[in-house]
Amino acid sequence: MKTIESPVRAHRAARLLAMAATAAAAMALTACGALKDQYAASADAQQRAAAESAAETRAGATVDTRATYLKLVEQMQKEGLWFASLAHIDALEQRWGVSPESTRMRADALRQTDQAAASAEAYKRLMGTPLEGAGYRGLGLLAGARGSYAEAAQLLRQAQRQAPTDALLLSDLGYASLRAGQVEEARLPLMQALQLRPDSTQAQTNLALYLEATGQREQADRLMETNRMSPATRAAVREAAMQLRAGREAPLNVGSAVSAPRGDAGTPPPPLMLKASRWAGTGGVRTASQLNPSVADPALSLSPSASSRGTP
Repeated sequence: MKTIESPVRAHRAARLLAMAATAAAAMALTACGALKDQYAASADAQQRAAAESAAETRAGATVDTRATYLKLVEQMQKEGLWFASLAHIDALEQRWGVSPESTRMRADALRQTDQAAASAEAYKRLMGTPLEGAGYRGLGLLAGARGSYAEAAQLLRQAQRQAPTDALLLSDLGYASLRAGQVEEARLPLMQALQLRPDSTQAQTNLALYLEATGQREQADRLMETNRMSPATRAAVREAAMQLRAGREAPLNVGSAVSAPRGDAGTPPPPLMLKASRWAGTGGVRTASQLNPSVADPALSLSPSASSRGTP
């Protein structure tokens, strides 16, 4: 009996030892995994801290660098935050002083917030600076808002001399010339605007008006068809052209004809409104109320086309 029990006990002992070794190995692996998890969590925390530090550094740069603060204000104006941008311009000028760039931004914001007199004074302060062209342009827009289209055309022409390839400025100049009765003078800037920016609905609509007003109905129809202008927009362009030919002022939208509201069946199409371009390189947007207050209506505001910088 003793000879039989000895091998059995030895076998059991070997099995127990093997089980113990397996358990120890499993515990070791678990411990290693936990350590790895701790290391990974620590690395993630360090990465988050580094990212937060970088963000704080960028935020500090926004406050501490004049150029980046100007970009911040520019972005606010691009998003239509005109009132807020005025507050930031105050802060910017208190810290770094007045510059032509801050003066131009202030003038744009004052114009967009219906402070025409203060806006005009700010634009005049740009004369004799590198941004003199922006001053003439702003004064031209203010003149257009008053209905002084001959003055607007003269001022926009001076601005255009300093920015000869600015398509939207050319389109504004052509439109002001049309409204001032200077039909022949309107042709060149309107054609230039469309060829420089064929995707601009502002340029398309203004040229269509010129073609209609000068009796070139077939060319106008082809232009409006090619650019898929809505029936309401086409009707409004034709009505405006008739009024121009008759020597009467016609409210005209120089914004997006493609997305113009159609109106309900049985109701006359909405009038087109004057909707002007962004400032080249600044992101400022001019609205209908600044250029033609008599027909401004938020319900008729038109969306910009999908072009560079969102310019209409």
